[in-house]
Amino acid sequence: MKPMKFLLIPLALALSLGSLDASADTLLVQRIERSKASTLPRAGASMASVEAQFGAPESKRDAVGQPPISRWIYPAFTVYFEYDHVVNAVVNKSMAEEKGPKPVPPKG
Repeated sequence: MKPMKFLLIPLALALSLGSLDASADTLLVQRIERSKASTLPRAGASMASVEAQFGAPESKRDAVGQPPISRWIYPAFTVYFEYDHVVNAVVNKSMAEEKGPKPVPPKG
């Protein structure tokens, strides 16, 4: 009976660690869902209306590519523009350790 106890302890530990990962993923998903429900610029909105509603961004990145895509970075989200209209708005990472897409390095 003792060998069975020794097998159950690692199994219980592995299961509990697995549930921690699942709960962390759930929390990230919940944060993203809450952010989607919060106010973000809508696709098709003009640069002028975004600035009127949210104020000036922390930084503006010049347009690149064809069609020209520029982006404005706010503390909580980033807005992508094609010409002068919103094509997408995405929630920024809440902390540096959060996994997600790697940032695009600034042109130097």
